[in-house]
Amino acid sequence: MDVYDAIRQRCSVRKFEDRPVKEDVLTRVLDAGILAPSGRNTQEWKCVIVRNAERRGLLAEAAEQEFIARAPLVVAVVSLDPVREMYCGIQAGPVDCAIVIDHMTLAAVAEGLGSCWIGHFDQDKCRAILDVPPPAKIIEMLVMGYPADSPGRKQRKSPADLICWEKFS
Repeated sequence: MDVYDAIRQRCSVRKFEDRPVKEDVLTRVLDAGILAPSGRNTQEWKCVIVRNAERRGLLAEAAEQEFIARAPLVVAVVSLDPVREMYCGIQAGPVDCAIVIDHMTLAAVAEGLGSCWIGHFDQDKCRAILDVPPPAKIIEMLVMGYPADSPGRKQRKSPADLICWEKFS
């Protein structure tokens, strides 16, 4: 699949078929995340793959989102150094982790999977569920599986509303 097709087809999926993600498919999706760039190529992140139904249920409760428990797998993307700042004053960990997740979401589309970013969750509860030690933090979670439906893409703003040339306007 062409990368532009994957970008156009990607949407947030919250209903999944009740079947596990094939090992080779998951490996390719995770490899896409590994190939993501990071500041100074440090790759100061880890992915925690959660397949266990009970643990997914606990994460769903901590995120106040039931559908997480019904997804075949959850990928928690963890920054190992969530406070390190880039020269521009922005924290590097969340940026690097977002790139990892974005690579995985596009690879998931190419593999026939659906996914959904999860940013609404209780950090302390989820860290305890996944045994994430301080100072590491879960930046986002990604649910993934074979889609049971296709919600379609949401409307996007026009380029004229989002893109400025030469100066901010």
